[in-house]
Amino acid sequence: MKFSSPKQIQALLRLKSQNFLTTSFFLDTDKSRLTKKQITVFFKNLLHQGRTRLETLEADRRKKDSLAEDLEKISRFGTHVLPAFTAPGLALFSCAGENFWQELSLPRAPRNHIFFDRTPYVRPLSSIMDEYHHICAFLLDRQTARWYSIFMGEISLLETLTSDVPSRVKEGGWQGYESKRIERHIDAHLHEHFKKAAQKTFDLFKRDRFDWLFLGSKEEYRPDIEPLLHPYLRERLKGWIKTNSNDSGDKILKQSIEIETKLRQEEEKALVQSLITALEKGGRAVSGVREVLRKLNAAEVQALVVTRNFSAEGRACPKCRFLYVNEIQCPVCNVKTEKVQDIIHESVHSAMDKKCQVRYITSPSRLDRFGKIGALLRY
Repeated sequence: MKFSSPKQIQALLRLKSQNFLTTSFFLDTDKSRLTKKQITVFFKNLLHQGRTRLETLEADRRKKDSLAEDLEKISRFGTHVLPAFTAPGLALFSCAGENFWQELSLPRAPRNHIFFDRTPYVRPLSSIMDEYHHICAFLLDRQTARWYSIFMGEISLLETLTSDVPSRVKEGGWQGYESKRIERHIDAHLHEHFKKAAQKTFDLFKRDRFDWLFLGSKEEYRPDIEPLLHPYLRERLKGWIKTNSNDSGDKILKQSIEIETKLRQEEEKALVQSLITALEKGGRAVSGVREVLRKLNAAEVQALVVTRNFSAEGRACPKCRFLYVNEIQCPVCNVKTEKVQDIIHESVHSAMDKKCQVRYITSPSRLDRFGKIGALLRY
């Protein structure tokens, strides 16, 4: 199955077994950089890591048997499916004890990882999802309009519109009056075409709720079309595509990805600056793993800001699910805490459960100096 929606992350998060652990397996399968032999070696090494970890895992026999069956299923996948797998990244989730299996093809390569945990390890998925925006590319010339949907590096044609706008002509007439009349007639047709195209764009927005709008037209048309866009669309107008009516979808996609990448970098930089400003002024923000976990436990976090691929060990209370750096006993429940492989993942999971925003920052960034993790607070 192709990974393409936040709903897939939410579906995975609903798997919370009381009796078994879930195996999460992530593999870099990008054949533009790796040979099939290299991918196979990485797969076998990761599977070996999982079997070695299982031998020393402190868990009851039922949990370990379920995990052993997970690893066998993953091994069979590697034998029968992996050789023909074409996506840049692979994610497998298995909980044999709950009869659960999910495979996802990813639009970009993840870090090679295998996890045993009470819930599926979804942080790499949420990190990938955070990189992409739903984009509508709106291409307009004097007689036609086209709309494309762009998401996760792929493009698809949504709608087309054709209007009967006369070509520019030069006709004579007494002192040029006839020529001016014809030009006004043509301008009226062109204006009507632009109005129809602007309305169609708003209709598509109401249907698809895209995040950003990229507009492609001749420079001379921009002052005419932009005022016709609904205010909601003008808020989302983030870039201009250099295009003509003969451009292919691949060319439009390439330009759109370049604009999207630049905008995302600017967004990340602005977010980090906002967090650091709040920290330096003693405002509603914290940084560092310990402080962020403390505020998450208190349900005070509005937005969690995390450096991509940052991980750290920690502990979690099995009763109240509060998260800690190294507390052996939960100060709230007086229950012995459990060691977790990645407390950053647990913090992301906790933030999602509390309906907080989770935003990822690409390293290196100024966030590195503040513990690679921070949070903007509600109060």
